[in-house]
Amino acid sequence: MLLRQLNIGCFGGGSGLPSLIGGLKHNPWLRVNAVVTMFDSGGSSGALRDQLGVLPPGDVLRCALALARNETEARRILLTRLPGLAHNRLGGHTGGNLLLSMMEQYSGDFLAAVDGLRTLLDCVGRIWPISVEQATICAEYEDGTTTRGEVEVDVGQNQGRRVSRIWLAPEVSIHPAAAADIPTFDAVIIGPGSFFTSLVPIFLPKGVREALAAVDGPIVLVTNLLTEGRGMKGFTAGAAVSRISEAIGRPVDVVIVNTGHPGEEALARYAEEHKEPLQIGDVPDGCEVITGEFWEGEFARHARRRLAYAVWGVLSQRLLRASNT
Repeated sequence: MLLRQLNIGCFGGGSGLPSLIGGLKHNPWLRVNAVVTMFDSGGSSGALRDQLGVLPPGDVLRCALALARNETEARRILLTRLPGLAHNRLGGHTGGNLLLSMMEQYSGDFLAAVDGLRTLLDCVGRIWPISVEQATICAEYEDGTTTRGEVEVDVGQNQGRRVSRIWLAPEVSIHPAAAADIPTFDAVIIGPGSFFTSLVPIFLPKGVREALAAVDGPIVLVTNLLTEGRGMKGFTAGAAVSRISEAIGRPVDVVIVNTGHPGEEALARYAEEHKEPLQIGDVPDGCEVITGEFWEGEFARHARRRLAYAVWGVLSQRLLRASNT
């Protein structure tokens, strides 16, 4: 087998995408690109969007920290929150979110601000915002009700309403730089991440499907460890494959599913939140299923190194061995 560096695109947001790319960055045979959702409306990111009129910086910041050569020190500094002093509307925000927002305001270009942060942190990969046009995540539930906003969509789902449709308001387009770079990827990795507020929305901007259609290599989905509240009771890896395939307009080729569980105490704690281990379910024909124990510790987090090795195993088998036969 002849080894060569593979150029891969990792799609998502929240805490799942940084965990994935933070493990993959150590592989010298991978050139890692993070393609990040930009429709966060909760927490510090949502507040900065409202207060300063900037794009939500949180998911991009977490990816930049994950790709930093000195991740530990960068996280210690840039994830520290400013004290909430009287008359200080910026109190409670992380230093990193403020830094990225200030760089955007200074340059007038969010992508330039992201590249500046990458340089500052000496990141080992590229970070692409999927769009720089402001939009809000909207959801329709099976009972016919609708809601707007990332947090509100999650709340409705946690209350037991099943999501039937997700869209963005207003409609937005893929960033031209991302549209140009995505077709060059040897493979696409999706997830893990909040399914309806991180994974599905990233594929909704106009032009994303066309960019993904030009990728010759495999589409790999990393499923979550748990379902996400009452509204996802019974949701499976097979259902995730079907929904993502529909969202991207092409089949998912490989799905990576966790089969390891923590202790009974941790499972009971998550059961109180109506979250349960994700089962495999009925996976569509043609999609390869890779299983393994990826749960690390008592909290629902993928083990970075285990996941990184699993992804490398899939990519080397499909892209390197296939090209050498």
